[in-house]
Amino acid sequence: MKQWFINQSVVHPKRSIIKSLLITLLMGTGIQHFVIEDDFMKMLPQDIPSMVTWNELKDEFGSTELMFLGFGNRGVDALNSKTLATLWDLSHEMETIEGVDEIMCISTADKMESLDGFLEVSSMQEYRDLNDEEIAALRKYLDENPKVKTRSIGSKGDYLNVIIRPLVGSKGNLLVGDLTQAADKYLGDYDVHWGGQAYLTGTLPALIRVDVMSLMRAGLIGMLLILLFSFRNISAVFAVLVTILLSMVFMIGFNGWMFYLTGSDAFLFGILNTSMPIILLTIANSYGVHVITKFFRKMRSNKDPRAAVEASLSSLILPIFLAAITTIAAFLCMIFAPLESLMGYGISISAGIVWAWVLSTVFLPSILVLKKWNPKASAVSNASHFERFVIAFGEHVIKRPKTVLSAGAVVIIIGVVGVFKLNIEVNLKSFFKPDNPIRQSLDFMDDEMTGTMDLQLLVNADLRSPDVLNQIVSIQEFMEKHESVTLSFSIADVIKQMHRMVNDDDPAFETIPDTREKINNLFTMYSMSGDPDDFSSLVDYDYKKGLATSMMRSISTRDVVKLVDEIETFLHQDEYSSLNITITGMLIVFRDLVGLIIRSSFISIFASILIIAFIAAYFFKHWIWGIFAVVPLSSAVILNFGLMGIFGVDLNHVTALLSAIIIGVGVDFAIHYISQFRTHLQRYGLDGDLSRETMRDVGFPVILDAASNMAFGALLFSEFVPMKHMGGLMVFAMVSTSMATLTLLAVLLEMSKKYLARIEGVSVQT
Repeated sequence: MKQWFINQSVVHPKRSIIKSLLITLLMGTGIQHFVIEDDFMKMLPQDIPSMVTWNELKDEFGSTELMFLGFGNRGVDALNSKTLATLWDLSHEMETIEGVDEIMCISTADKMESLDGFLEVSSMQEYRDLNDEEIAALRKYLDENPKVKTRSIGSKGDYLNVIIRPLVGSKGNLLVGDLTQAADKYLGDYDVHWGGQAYLTGTLPALIRVDVMSLMRAGLIGMLLILLFSFRNISAVFAVLVTILLSMVFMIGFNGWMFYLTGSDAFLFGILNTSMPIILLTIANSYGVHVITKFFRKMRSNKDPRAAVEASLSSLILPIFLAAITTIAAFLCMIFAPLESLMGYGISISAGIVWAWVLSTVFLPSILVLKKWNPKASAVSNASHFERFVIAFGEHVIKRPKTVLSAGAVVIIIGVVGVFKLNIEVNLKSFFKPDNPIRQSLDFMDDEMTGTMDLQLLVNADLRSPDVLNQIVSIQEFMEKHESVTLSFSIADVIKQMHRMVNDDDPAFETIPDTREKINNLFTMYSMSGDPDDFSSLVDYDYKKGLATSMMRSISTRDVVKLVDEIETFLHQDEYSSLNITITGMLIVFRDLVGLIIRSSFISIFASILIIAFIAAYFFKHWIWGIFAVVPLSSAVILNFGLMGIFGVDLNHVTALLSAIIIGVGVDFAIHYISQFRTHLQRYGLDGDLSRETMRDVGFPVILDAASNMAFGALLFSEFVPMKHMGGLMVFAMVSTSMATLTLLAVLLEMSKKYLARIEGVSVQT
């Protein structure tokens, strides 16, 4: 097999290049079926209990993921004729937008009043243009109904609140686009703020992808400049770039064909797939760097490009193959992830890695064979300053094995300590830096409006029973005591308001009536001038199932868990034992989702390490090589999670995914080092400087690979906090895995060389 690959490049270079290009173009035609999906909700698993409950709730009551729009002018009373007329125009246009189920604001809401002992239901804002007397009456009504006022107007009275309920199944990204377009049409003279989980999930994917792709281009340029500085040859850098781009075209085309053939949402390109191009770039770059550096080293001795390519491939085919297969194994472990998109991620990037391996061992060497190289050129004949520095560094490491091991042990211990400080955070607000305009709008909505988060209680009970309704009131009062809850509302609030109105608007009667008959009479009276369907988002047709919603300011995931625990403890009291209540909503789904992702990431990490160890042991023909192969990875993973805990980097669905990806990116270094060490051991035994020669062969390409890929630290300049963390993790993955290979692994192999020589059947006599 090795000779077959060598012959494709050395004997048939033109044919190999043409075939590689044709296959890439053929697979690349799948780009026409490549679909970018910005619907965040499609990424969520549909089979976890909290999601099942949430979907049942939406089927019964409609969508519970709300969007919020606040607009006004600071210090200007929002209840004026101009602003109310603008609200009228805006809300009525928004009601016509496809994907909108309901618009809730002053201009679309109804009010209940007492009229000669009867309940009168009418529009809160009956006309577009109101006079001073009508505005005064509206103000009086809001002042007398605090919950209605809290939902309708900001705490300082200078901003109006518009609540948008999307239709179930509407595409959040398209809906957000249509709504913001309508807002831009009418609100040019106002300060505008958006909020709500539905708004964020509809906005975030596209914003992150655009931001990451622009920074990725900067990272690619940085990577090429580092390679140019190190190789000192434009042709070599161009050959690596072409290999990378062809791998990318193949992967994207494969992803498109898989979606076309399977129709599975797993192959939609969503927010979690954003890192795929970056990861494949680093892997393809790694293979190319090893081929080019080995080729230049061989050219220094024999001056013949064909002979140099043959010698390079003879040395590299096995380690590159093992690096590819172990990396693929690591990514294919993602098929066990709870999210469909992660399954597609693992399969698609594995296809890209396969093609990067083929191109690096066939296409790239063929280019090197056909290129006319000048053996006297500095890039070919002389080691660069960077290369000489790496060689000197390696010699210092080999001379101080005990110091290196001690330092490595201390670092790993620090990592273990930091693991216990990890914080899990899934609040989408934390994705934005404090000075980001979206973050500032969310802060405004938290400070002056009803907040940007919500929590639902699904109640299964007789909702015409006074006892049940009073219990719901008690639960709402308990929840409203929490500092993050701005208000709660349910069918009980409607009944209390109706009871007050039929008793001459006397506040003393804002209570639940004491008999079922009185409650039934209230609904009968409401139906005379109002529409009973007004309550469809609060209670089902038979009044056997109801929804209590709490509006909340943004809180951390830890506080969400604490709040839910407090509510569950409260509900476990004997007084509420007859109620069947389920806490649900997007917050609960996100909480459970992150738990799943983190568990699956850890499972994936351990499974990947075991599989990599097994593959290395099989191909290197002894279990000890498998153990050594995963030493750098294991130490890097521990240190990664530990430093995240120490430096306060939150663990969420993005950082958990990237932590698992470290294995896929970093396994190459150990494979190359072990392969070269083993080759020297078999050829020369213990005679000569085994570790120094290995370091001379492998040290420079490993460091160059890591250094060039660290250019993607450009993501540190992202507008989005998880992407900044992604850039930091990319840099750290390169540093930790490369340094662990050239220090910890190198020293362990040096100290174990006599034992390893006996395993390989090499004489230990020196």
